[in-house]
Amino acid sequence: MKELDLGNEKIPKLIKKFAIPCVISMIVAALYNIVDQIFIGWSDAGAFGNAATNIVYPFTVISLAFALLIGDGVAALFNLSLGAKDGEKANKSIGNGLVLLIIISIILTIIGLIFSKQILSLFGGNSKERECYNYANYYFRIICYGLPFYIIGQGLNASIRSDGSPKYAMFATTVGAISNIILDPIFIFLFNMSVKGAAIATIIGQILTFIISIYYFRKSKSFKINKASIKLDRQICKKVISLGFASLITQLAIVIIITVANNLVWKYGYMTIASSGVAYGVVIPLAVIGICMKVFGIVVSIVIGVSLGGMPIIGYNMGAGNIKRVKETVKYILIINFIIGLFALLTFEICPSFIINIFGSGNSKEYMEFANYCLRIFLGGIVLTCLVKSMSILLQSMGSSFKSTLLALSRDVIFFVPAIILIATLSHSVVTMLWSAIIADVLSFITGIILLKKEFSSVKELN
Repeated sequence: MKELDLGNEKIPKLIKKFAIPCVISMIVAALYNIVDQIFIGWSDAGAFGNAATNIVYPFTVISLAFALLIGDGVAALFNLSLGAKDGEKANKSIGNGLVLLIIISIILTIIGLIFSKQILSLFGGNSKERECYNYANYYFRIICYGLPFYIIGQGLNASIRSDGSPKYAMFATTVGAISNIILDPIFIFLFNMSVKGAAIATIIGQILTFIISIYYFRKSKSFKINKASIKLDRQICKKVISLGFASLITQLAIVIIITVANNLVWKYGYMTIASSGVAYGVVIPLAVIGICMKVFGIVVSIVIGVSLGGMPIIGYNMGAGNIKRVKETVKYILIINFIIGLFALLTFEICPSFIINIFGSGNSKEYMEFANYCLRIFLGGIVLTCLVKSMSILLQSMGSSFKSTLLALSRDVIFFVPAIILIATLSHSVVTMLWSAIIADVLSFITGIILLKKEFSSVKELN
């Protein structure tokens, strides 16, 4: 880490060095789900297959949430420890993190396999739509077997980046994603395995990422794994979970959004009439909202990647007491993410049909109509979303776990969930309820500005 000179090198140069590989890694991780949905959309499963992956998607996000809880928490503590010149604590953070990832991955796999029916039902799966439900069940059970590889691989990625090897972290995730992209059409179309093939291709990619990530521990730069470092330390574990809690909440918030939206679709889908006079039903909104969330996930992945790229810089300089460099890093990251959000907004508003058609052609008039509404309304506040997600991670990097967690909760849970339930209940419409996202974006952005200003004020007083 000394060769990177986090305390003196120009901030833009450091952000570029860390953020670009990190962004690629995050996009690649998001592609695991979105690539499946694209190929499934072009298969015989079509909209039913896409609706099925939307039902399973929340559980995949839960797995990623726990991977990031530990992974980002470890990365934050690791960098703070290095900045404070505490090598022993840095080693323990990595070692304890690895053990926690193994334990959590095994627990989630067991829960998924035992309670598959209950989990699918919770996330909007209903046997009344038999074809959609069967696809979801096949996909879910196969995905569960790959969870340990997925969770450990994604969790270790943050540690590898923080050790000054962002390119290696990018390589690990890229190999897995490319494998998934190559194998998806082979299993889905050549072997005619449909949704099952997509799940198998995903698992193979996750295993490759896992193997490459584990191998890094033989060539680490700033830490060493030994018996002392893997022995669970209550204080280390508590600090890791505290620092990574915002990442957990950020991902779980996505689960809450999809779960609430999916269940509202079942309640009001057949009550909402398209311009053709035909009800949207259940399968169309489920498939379209799933696509919207995946596209949303790509944009957020880029924003998170940029923000995480600043984590080593912010963490190191916070630990060293160099607050001026912390502020400069925050400023650059927020400007970059504002530009990303603005570009995404223009894309969604100008060419929503083009985006939807990537996920399959020959869709009905009702399907395309709802898709256009979803992209333009539901993602209409994407600029503010990008800034809120970024501020949450920046607060996390500064060691302010409470403010970070509060902001992560504000957009998707505190503001969005009550808004979507209230609007849907009053309007009985799955179209009108989409406006709840913009309401949540505005309120959470105001909250983020207040929290970030308070954090800098408190830091200034202490220094």
